[in-house]
Amino acid sequence: MTTTADLAADAARPAPAALPASYLRWLAGTQLGALGDAALYFALGWAAAAHGGGAAGLVLTVITVARTALVLVGGAVADRLGVRRVMLAGDAVMLAATLALAVVAGGWGSPLPVLVLAAAVIGVVDAFYLPASGAMPRLLVDAEQLPRALALRQAGGQLAGLLGAPLGGALIALGGLPGVALVDAASFAVVLLVLLFLPVRDPRRLPTAERGPDGPDGSREPDEPQEAQGVREARGLLGEAAAGVRLAAGDRLLREALLLTGAAAGALLPVVSLLGPLLARGAGWSAGAAGLVAGAQGAGVLVVAALLARRGGAGSGAASRSGAGVGAAVGLCAAAVGIALLAAAPVPAVAVLGGVVTGAGSGLFAGRIGPLVLAAAPDSHLSRVQALLTLVQSAALVVSTGALGLLADSVGPRAPMALCALATGAAGLLALASPVLRRA
Repeated sequence: MTTTADLAADAARPAPAALPASYLRWLAGTQLGALGDAALYFALGWAAAAHGGGAAGLVLTVITVARTALVLVGGAVADRLGVRRVMLAGDAVMLAATLALAVVAGGWGSPLPVLVLAAAVIGVVDAFYLPASGAMPRLLVDAEQLPRALALRQAGGQLAGLLGAPLGGALIALGGLPGVALVDAASFAVVLLVLLFLPVRDPRRLPTAERGPDGPDGSREPDEPQEAQGVREARGLLGEAAAGVRLAAGDRLLREALLLTGAAAGALLPVVSLLGPLLARGAGWSAGAAGLVAGAQGAGVLVVAALLARRGGAGSGAASRSGAGVGAAVGLCAAAVGIALLAAAPVPAVAVLGGVVTGAGSGLFAGRIGPLVLAAAPDSHLSRVQALLTLVQSAALVVSTGALGLLADSVGPRAPMALCALATGAAGLLALASPVLRRA
């Protein structure tokens, strides 16, 4: 219970230190890139829809499959070569690819093979870029600033997601797919310039005590014999990717946090993207009402992320003292209440309220679990742990989306939505019962 003394202490506590300028520059560049990417994803889906629903599904599926299949290797590459090098290479490839897409689409339109090839390039680059990008905050801010830094990034990403589709639609109206591709290429050029002049510490050059244990993780002592180095290199990227999996499986905190993230992704993410529109159609609501529900969920995430970015993850009263693990669990429990409201909503107004609560809960969960996972990873495994985080979310989402869609076809959307509420609440309660997560 928060007391008057708690409130007085919070009021007297100095404001959190400002985030480093280098992080803010990087964040501004990456959020600009995320906005351009969101616009391009919408444009690709729109162009593919002209070939039919199956074609549109194929294009979007190719992105997910390529990303999921290669993300562990991408994490190993980023840990071996360095985060900034991988990000620079990814931005350079995407700059060239979007410029090529603009030229091809301007001259020959948008044939399906071109769209599938573009989707494959995006998926492959994402597989290498996302683990590196996920590790970057750890290299730019101090540990105590990670919660605020990641919350600010989450808020920016959510805003880019909300604005990306409208921006893509407007750009298509003005210049078609070539225009959208050129705008996205410009965003990649900006990110390249930001990265080129960004001071980033290299975890591979940290003292051994900070990098983690020597051996199967791919790190080595500075005086490692040349023969041992050759053996290490010979293991290859697959061995280093497997070492990341072993590390996470052997660390109880990382293991439980990753499993909780997978459960949350499988139960939370399909609610608004899949079951929400099905609920609106089944209830006879308009497309505008369905859009309001989705927008309410995004607004809930955005508001909570902004609050976390302002207050920080530590030193902000009783709620903060409860810890990151407890905060993530409470977020899941709150999201379960929101999903239950959605499942039982008789009118769109109640569904909008459920969307806000669901978004707020999922925003709190993401804002707590992200810093927890990133801080728990050794410097030698930053990108590989981020790759695992991406993998568990993608795999859980692919499995649950298909299963929930089939169930909705059989019994309607309300029953699978109620099932998602139960699963999300159960995951939150199990997290609260975990001693490791409670102490995190």
